[in-house]
Amino acid sequence: MADHASNIDLKTVEGFGEEWAAFDQMNLPPSEQLRVFEEYFSIFPFEDLPQQAEGFDIGCGTGRWAHFVAERVGLLHCIDPAAKALAVARRRLADCPNVRFHEAGAADIPLPDGSQDFGYALGVLHHMPDTEAGLANCVRKLKPGAPFLVYIYYALENRPGWFRAMWRASDLLRRGISRLSFPLRKSVTSIIAAAIYLPVARAARAMEKLGFDVRQFPLMIYRKSSFYTMRTDALDRFGTRLEHRYSRSDIEGMMSRCGLTDIRFREAMPHWVACGRKSASD
Repeated sequence: MADHASNIDLKTVEGFGEEWAAFDQMNLPPSEQLRVFEEYFSIFPFEDLPQQAEGFDIGCGTGRWAHFVAERVGLLHCIDPAAKALAVARRRLADCPNVRFHEAGAADIPLPDGSQDFGYALGVLHHMPDTEAGLANCVRKLKPGAPFLVYIYYALENRPGWFRAMWRASDLLRRGISRLSFPLRKSVTSIIAAAIYLPVARAARAMEKLGFDVRQFPLMIYRKSSFYTMRTDALDRFGTRLEHRYSRSDIEGMMSRCGLTDIRFREAMPHWVACGRKSASD
């Protein structure tokens, strides 16, 4: 059920609250946490932020990004509509005095328009009924020139036809699995992680070590990941009710229409991570 006024799909939000309560990321090896953070934030201009910068993390989940961002800025607002997720973030970031927590969605961000030095939404906007409206609401909170980092599911436009066919089959599974009760979703997706993610990802890693090009290999992005990450992401992939996918040009168009300029994309996986700056004229 979607609440269009708040741009929230209630079942999706409930599901993420349950997911992050079950997989709070605290058991993820610190080296893996840092590696993944650096991948997503590799194009984010921390060096250009003002001293004691104030910004926001929309859809903060467990606070896994905020954990690293908070130590680089003056004040960070962690925003999530799922109470269970926000409870996890509060525990994780209990030793970060410069973090504030807000139970809210993108349509009702409790910050003044034009007040923020930066913002980011990683893996969030594509789970809203209206992705572009969610992005526009985020950009509205930024000061002119402030950077905004996004990660939005891509439409597999740079993948071969056989890969896209495999994805379409997996999406049919997602539509069924995502409607199961949470205990069943967790069990089924853990089996998928053990039976598919783990052996395929380890095969990609072995082939890479032998000198093969594995860039088109299914699940190659997990070749260096822990099984904990695979279980989390299998639940995320197959247990989520609502998702949209966009091509790179779609994402660039949305960002531009929402008032972002100087748009840059991370060329490596995960696709698509992009960063833009709020137009000085807005």
